[in-house]
Amino acid sequence: MLRFLLRPRWLAGLGLVVLVAVSFARLGVWQLHRLDERRAYEDLVASRLHAAPVPLEDVLVGGADADEIRYRRVTASGTYDTAHEVILYGRTQGDQSGNHVLTPLILDDGTAVAVDRGWVPFEDDSPPLADAAPPDGTIRVSGVLLPPEAETVAPPSPAAPTTTTFAKVDLGALAAEVPYRLAPAYLLLGSQDPAPAALPVVAPLPDPTDAPPHLSYAIQWFSFATIAVVGFVVLVRREYRRSVAG
Repeated sequence: MLRFLLRPRWLAGLGLVVLVAVSFARLGVWQLHRLDERRAYEDLVASRLHAAPVPLEDVLVGGADADEIRYRRVTASGTYDTAHEVILYGRTQGDQSGNHVLTPLILDDGTAVAVDRGWVPFEDDSPPLADAAPPDGTIRVSGVLLPPEAETVAPPSPAAPTTTTFAKVDLGALAAEVPYRLAPAYLLLGSQDPAPAALPVVAPLPDPTDAPPHLSYAIQWFSFATIAVVGFVVLVRREYRRSVAG
Protein backbone atom coordinates (compact mmCIF):
# COMPACT_ATOMS: atom_id res chain seq x y z
CA MET A 1 0.00 0.00 0.00
CA LEU A 2 2.79 2.41 0.91
CA ARG A 3 4.69 1.69 -2.31
CA PHE A 4 1.49 2.27 -4.27
CA LEU A 5 0.92 5.59 -2.51
CA LEU A 6 4.49 6.74 -3.23
CA ARG A 7 3.87 6.78 -6.96
CA PRO A 8 4.22 10.31 -8.45
CA ARG A 9 0.54 10.43 -9.37
CA TRP A 10 -0.65 9.77 -5.84
CA LEU A 11 2.01 11.92 -4.22
CA ALA A 12 0.84 14.86 -6.30
CA GLY A 13 -2.75 14.10 -5.39
CA LEU A 14 -1.84 13.83 -1.70
CA GLY A 15 -0.08 17.18 -1.81
CA LEU A 16 -3.10 18.79 -3.44
CA VAL A 17 -5.51 17.29 -0.92
CA VAL A 18 -3.37 18.42 2.01
CA LEU A 19 -3.22 21.94 0.60
CA VAL A 20 -6.98 22.04 0.06
CA ALA A 21 -7.79 20.53 3.46
CA VAL A 22 -5.46 22.88 5.33
CA SER A 23 -6.89 25.87 3.47
CA PHE A 24 -10.46 24.86 4.31
CA ALA A 25 -9.53 24.20 7.95
CA ARG A 26 -7.87 27.62 8.24
CA LEU A 27 -11.02 29.24 6.87
CA GLY A 28 -13.03 27.35 9.48
CA VAL A 29 -10.74 28.55 12.26
CA TRP A 30 -11.01 32.11 10.92
CA GLN A 31 -14.80 31.89 11.06
CA LEU A 32 -14.56 30.75 14.70
CA HIS A 33 -12.36 33.77 15.46
CA ARG A 34 -14.95 35.98 13.77
CA LEU A 35 -17.63 34.34 15.91
CA ASP A 36 -15.68 35.14 19.10
CA GLU A 37 -15.20 38.73 17.96
CA ARG A 38 -18.89 39.04 17.13
CA ARG A 39 -19.97 37.68 20.50
CA ALA A 40 -17.63 40.10 22.27
CA TYR A 41 -19.04 42.94 20.18
CA GLU A 42 -22.63 41.95 20.97
CA ASP A 43 -21.81 41.78 24.70
CA LEU A 44 -20.31 45.28 24.49
CA VAL A 45 -23.35 46.63 22.62
CA ALA A 46 -25.75 45.04 25.09
CA SER A 47 -23.90 46.55 28.06
CA ARG A 48 -23.97 50.01 26.46
CA LEU A 49 -27.65 49.84 25.52
CA HIS A 50 -28.58 48.79 29.06
CA ALA A 51 -26.52 51.58 30.64
CA ALA A 52 -28.10 54.86 31.75
CA PRO A 53 -27.80 57.77 29.30
CA VAL A 54 -24.87 60.14 29.85
CA PRO A 55 -24.29 63.67 28.54
CA LEU A 56 -22.91 63.71 25.02
CA GLU A 57 -20.01 65.95 26.00
CA ASP A 58 -18.83 63.31 28.50
CA VAL A 59 -18.68 60.71 25.73
CA LEU A 60 -16.77 62.96 23.34
CA VAL A 61 -14.04 63.85 25.84
CA GLY A 62 -10.58 62.96 24.51
CA GLY A 63 -11.52 62.92 20.85
CA ALA A 64 -13.26 59.55 20.84
CA ASP A 65 -14.00 58.17 17.38
CA ALA A 66 -17.25 56.66 16.12
CA ASP A 67 -16.24 53.06 16.82
CA GLU A 68 -15.42 53.83 20.44
CA ILE A 69 -18.77 55.46 21.16
CA ARG A 70 -21.18 53.46 19.02
CA TYR A 71 -24.35 52.32 20.76
CA ARG A 72 -23.78 54.65 23.71
CA ARG A 73 -26.99 56.16 25.11
CA VAL A 74 -26.55 59.91 25.46
CA THR A 75 -28.44 63.13 26.11
CA ALA A 76 -27.77 66.52 24.56
CA SER A 77 -29.36 69.93 24.24
CA GLY A 78 -29.11 72.56 21.55
CA THR A 79 -30.92 74.08 18.59
CA TYR A 80 -31.70 72.36 15.32
CA ASP A 81 -30.11 73.76 12.16
CA THR A 82 -32.79 73.08 9.54
CA ALA A 83 -30.84 75.09 6.96
CA HIS A 84 -28.45 72.13 6.71
CA GLU A 85 -31.07 69.39 7.01
CA VAL A 86 -30.57 66.32 4.84
CA ILE A 87 -33.01 63.68 3.63
CA LEU A 88 -31.91 60.05 3.93
CA TYR A 89 -33.92 58.52 1.15
CA GLY A 90 -35.20 54.98 0.83
CA ARG A 91 -35.90 54.16 4.50
CA THR A 92 -38.80 51.92 5.47
CA GLN A 93 -40.84 52.05 8.67
CA GLY A 94 -42.53 48.71 9.12
CA ASP A 95 -44.06 48.09 5.69
CA GLN A 96 -44.20 51.77 4.73
CA SER A 97 -41.70 53.27 2.30
CA GLY A 98 -40.32 56.69 3.07
CA ASN A 99 -37.26 58.66 4.10
CA HIS A 100 -35.45 59.75 7.26
CA VAL A 101 -34.62 63.32 8.28
CA LEU A 102 -31.04 64.07 9.38
CA THR A 103 -30.74 67.45 11.11
CA PRO A 104 -27.66 68.93 12.84
CA LEU A 105 -28.23 69.89 16.49
CA ILE A 106 -25.94 72.79 17.41
CA LEU A 107 -24.70 72.36 20.99
CA ASP A 108 -23.89 75.02 23.58
CA ASP A 109 -20.17 74.93 22.73
CA GLY A 110 -20.77 75.65 19.03
CA THR A 111 -20.16 72.10 17.81
CA ALA A 112 -22.97 69.89 16.57
CA VAL A 113 -24.23 66.34 16.33
CA ALA A 114 -26.25 65.09 13.38
CA VAL A 115 -29.59 63.75 14.61
CA ASP A 116 -31.63 61.19 12.70
CA ARG A 117 -35.01 62.57 13.74
CA GLY A 118 -36.94 59.69 12.21
CA TRP A 119 -39.20 58.61 9.37
CA VAL A 120 -41.30 60.74 7.03
CA PRO A 121 -43.48 59.73 4.05
CA PHE A 122 -41.84 59.24 0.68
CA GLU A 123 -43.18 62.50 -0.73
CA ASP A 124 -41.21 64.44 1.91
CA ASP A 125 -37.98 64.53 -0.05
CA SER A 126 -36.89 68.18 -0.11
CA PRO A 127 -35.66 69.80 3.10
CA PRO A 128 -36.43 71.70 5.17
CA LEU A 129 -39.72 69.85 5.74
CA ALA A 130 -42.63 72.07 6.76
CA ASP A 131 -44.75 69.17 8.05
CA ALA A 132 -41.86 67.73 10.07
CA ALA A 133 -40.19 70.89 11.34
CA PRO A 134 -38.56 70.66 14.77
CA PRO A 135 -39.61 73.02 17.60
CA ASP A 136 -37.85 76.36 17.79
CA GLY A 137 -35.44 77.19 20.56
CA THR A 138 -33.44 74.88 22.79
CA ILE A 139 -34.26 71.18 22.41
CA ARG A 140 -33.25 68.38 24.76
CA VAL A 141 -32.77 65.04 23.03
CA SER A 142 -31.81 61.53 24.02
CA GLY A 143 -30.90 58.60 21.84
CA VAL A 144 -28.22 56.18 20.72
CA LEU A 145 -24.98 57.09 18.95
CA LEU A 146 -24.28 55.21 15.74
CA PRO A 147 -21.25 55.28 13.43
CA PRO A 148 -21.67 56.84 9.97
CA GLU A 149 -22.85 54.49 7.25
CA ALA A 150 -20.41 56.04 4.76
CA GLU A 151 -17.48 58.42 5.03
CA THR A 152 -16.42 60.86 2.35
CA VAL A 153 -12.65 61.32 2.57
CA ALA A 154 -12.22 64.28 0.25
CA PRO A 155 -14.61 67.24 0.71
CA PRO A 156 -16.66 68.24 -2.32
CA SER A 157 -15.66 71.18 -4.48
CA PRO A 158 -16.67 74.58 -3.06
CA ALA A 159 -18.42 75.21 -6.36
CA ALA A 160 -20.57 72.09 -5.98
CA PRO A 161 -24.25 72.62 -5.05
CA THR A 162 -25.36 71.88 -1.50
CA THR A 163 -26.37 68.24 -1.08
CA THR A 164 -29.86 67.77 0.34
CA THR A 165 -30.30 64.01 -0.05
CA PHE A 166 -28.04 61.17 1.04
CA ALA A 167 -28.35 57.45 0.41
CA LYS A 168 -26.39 56.79 3.62
CA VAL A 169 -25.44 58.78 6.68
CA ASP A 170 -22.24 60.41 5.44
CA LEU A 171 -20.85 62.69 8.14
CA GLY A 172 -17.80 63.56 6.04
CA ALA A 173 -19.99 64.97 3.28
CA LEU A 174 -22.22 66.76 5.78
CA ALA A 175 -19.23 68.22 7.65
CA ALA A 176 -17.99 69.77 4.39
CA GLU A 177 -21.23 71.75 4.10
CA VAL A 178 -21.72 73.07 7.64
CA PRO A 179 -19.79 75.89 9.37
CA TYR A 180 -19.21 73.99 12.61
CA ARG A 181 -17.54 70.79 13.78
CA LEU A 182 -19.64 67.64 13.79
CA ALA A 183 -19.42 64.79 16.30
CA PRO A 184 -17.88 61.63 14.76
CA ALA A 185 -21.11 59.67 15.27
CA TYR A 186 -24.73 60.55 14.61
CA LEU A 187 -27.60 60.31 17.09
CA LEU A 188 -30.60 58.11 16.39
CA LEU A 189 -33.33 60.01 18.20
CA GLY A 190 -35.16 58.21 20.96
CA SER A 191 -37.00 61.05 22.69
CA GLN A 192 -37.16 64.82 22.52
CA ASP A 193 -38.30 67.67 24.76
CA PRO A 194 -40.33 69.55 23.59
CA ALA A 195 -41.91 66.51 21.96
CA PRO A 196 -41.91 66.39 18.17
CA ALA A 197 -45.08 66.76 16.12
CA ALA A 198 -46.70 63.83 14.34
CA LEU A 199 -43.74 63.78 11.97
CA PRO A 200 -41.05 62.59 11.89
CA VAL A 201 -41.87 59.20 13.43
CA VAL A 202 -39.04 58.02 15.69
CA ALA A 203 -37.21 55.17 13.96
CA PRO A 204 -36.40 51.85 15.67
CA LEU A 205 -32.86 50.98 16.61
CA PRO A 206 -31.12 48.73 14.05
CA ASP A 207 -30.59 45.18 15.26
CA PRO A 208 -26.94 45.04 16.45
CA THR A 209 -27.02 41.21 16.44
CA ASP A 210 -27.76 40.98 12.73
CA ALA A 211 -24.59 39.26 11.52
CA PRO A 212 -23.47 36.43 9.24
CA PRO A 213 -23.84 32.90 10.71
CA HIS A 214 -20.14 32.43 11.45
CA LEU A 215 -20.64 29.11 13.26
CA SER A 216 -22.49 27.62 10.30
CA TYR A 217 -19.76 28.84 7.96
CA ALA A 218 -17.08 27.30 10.19
CA ILE A 219 -18.87 23.94 10.19
CA GLN A 220 -19.13 24.09 6.40
CA TRP A 221 -15.41 24.76 5.95
CA PHE A 222 -14.44 21.96 8.36
CA SER A 223 -16.85 19.66 6.51
CA PHE A 224 -15.22 20.52 3.18
CA ALA A 225 -11.78 19.74 4.66
CA THR A 226 -13.03 16.40 5.95
CA ILE A 227 -14.66 15.53 2.62
CA ALA A 228 -11.41 16.27 0.77
CA VAL A 229 -9.36 13.97 3.03
CA VAL A 230 -11.92 11.16 3.24
CA GLY A 231 -12.59 11.33 -0.50
CA PHE A 232 -8.89 11.00 -1.27
CA VAL A 233 -8.50 8.02 1.09
CA VAL A 234 -11.51 6.26 -0.47
CA LEU A 235 -10.15 6.89 -3.97
CA VAL A 236 -6.68 5.57 -3.11
CA ARG A 237 -8.05 2.42 -1.46
CA ARG A 238 -10.31 1.71 -4.41
CA GLU A 239 -7.49 2.13 -6.95
CA TYR A 240 -5.13 0.06 -4.80
CA ARG A 241 -7.60 -2.82 -4.65
CA ARG A 242 -8.03 -2.63 -8.41
CA SER A 243 -4.27 -2.78 -8.94
CA VAL A 244 -3.92 -5.80 -6.62
CA ALA A 245 -6.85 -7.58 -8.22
CA GLY A 246 -5.46 -6.89 -11.68
